Amino acid sequence: MELKSQVEVEAKFSVTSDTVVPDLTTIMGVEQIVSTKVHHLSAVYYDTEDLRLTRSKITLRRRTGGTDDGWHIKFPGKTGRLEIHHPIDRGTKIPEEIRSMVRSIVRDEPLSPIAQVDNERHETLLGDAAGTVVAEFCDDHVSATSLKSNTATSWREWEVEVTPAAPSTLIAAATEVLTRAGAAASKSPSKLAMALGPDLPTEPMVDNNLDPNSPTAGVIAALKRNRDKLLAYDPRVRRDEWDSVHQMRVATRELRSHLQSFASILAGTHHKDVSEELKHLAATLGVARDAEVIAERFKDLCDQHPSGIIDAASGKQLHDDMLAEYAAAHQKVVAALNDDRYLRLLDELDELIAHPQELADPDPTPASTHVLLEQLRKSYKRLMKLHNKAMSDWDGRSSLRPQQEQKFHNVRKAAKKLRYTTEAVGDATDIPTGQLYRACKQLQEVLGNFQDSITSRKKLLAKSHEAFKRGENIFIYGVLYETEVELSRNIMQDYPAAMAAVTQAYQRL
Repeated sequence: MELKSQVEVEAKFSVTSDTVVPDLTTIMGVEQIVSTKVHHLSAVYYDTEDLRLTRSKITLRRRTGGTDDGWHIKFPGKTGRLEIHHPIDRGTKIPEEIRSMVRSIVRDEPLSPIAQVDNERHETLLGDAAGTVVAEFCDDHVSATSLKSNTATSWREWEVEVTPAAPSTLIAAATEVLTRAGAAASKSPSKLAMALGPDLPTEPMVDNNLDPNSPTAGVIAALKRNRDKLLAYDPRVRRDEWDSVHQMRVATRELRSHLQSFASILAGTHHKDVSEELKHLAATLGVARDAEVIAERFKDLCDQHPSGIIDAASGKQLHDDMLAEYAAAHQKVVAALNDDRYLRLLDELDELIAHPQELADPDPTPASTHVLLEQLRKSYKRLMKLHNKAMSDWDGRSSLRPQQEQKFHNVRKAAKKLRYTTEAVGDATDIPTGQLYRACKQLQEVLGNFQDSITSRKKLLAKSHEAFKRGENIFIYGVLYETEVELSRNIMQDYPAAMAAVTQAYQRL
């Protein structure tokens, strides 16, 4: 069954039992009351025994009694909370579609009720002059019980949630009116947090107890950041959000790069096994990502071709073929995310971060920066070696032959590794690595565009062979292939300056 989603943009307020709701039409942007209703809502919240979802600021509930009865998952976001809905039936078993959205967090752990929240909601829909609903105001009278400790609590709160039709200033305008009426901005992030009370976890599940000044601590911090990014993008990839496969692949590759670059800091062989599993995951994501990129590239090539000789039907067919390839590759990605192999990888990552094996004789604090800088030096040295090798048989102007293209692909991978290492060093030390990081990113972008053009050419060639066997006109493939050849040549004109910027930034460290 298809999941539905929406992004919640709202503000919550604490109020006393006798606080009077003000005239809501005095909120700038609100001209009328569209409707008022009273709902009796009852929600049961689910989590693992160790409250993994709650620690990750994710809520999973089964709610009845309102206009959106169903299973709801709420994920944190930059502009608001993403809420995913699934309809309910008579049972209380968590639907597989819902459980899959949090599988990367809960793994194989059972989910059971942790809290119940009952709410008498007085709902008021606020409209603009035309009667279009711009916000929902809720006066909530809440009674809640933590099922972990069987403790009960009650409170009253107000919520204002804006719709896409609302002006950008409406939340601020509502806050001004409501606080003037006696409300205070809520200090509690959610009703679940209020319900759990003292049962709400405040400490991380594990603490590696590393010396924060040790080189190992810097590496583990970088690993944790990308592990968290990988977990955050897991449900987005499952829902096929735009660019999610790319971002999950970036996190996977960066994790692997850190494990390789800082292998001399971590003892044992555990990190090597994790690195191999990350390589496998990145490869699976890579097939889908390449298809996604090429589909958009083909569309742009056809739509923007200056000749005007590419008809719309041919361009659409080419684009649709690549979208079909992406859809098939995405299904394989989701299958991989549901596989035990992936869940075990996440377990191994958690173990590596929670209990890293340090070298028997770790460097004292003054030498920690030196250890990290040595890894940076090695990454830069390898980049320059590959750069010199690539430039040895290229005049900087002509088109590159396949064997030359591979050399610059190797440069791109080295630039990526230097960028990741630079970020880790910057996070773990006081060394200002920002300029080098940005220069590496720009170089990587130039070579990434170049590699996309190469991949596009290879795909066009393969597609032309398939079309020829079917007896179709392959003229469009030849036109686009030559266009990509010219684009490749133009892209590489930016390479010397991008590499010079990296060299200059490194020398300034």
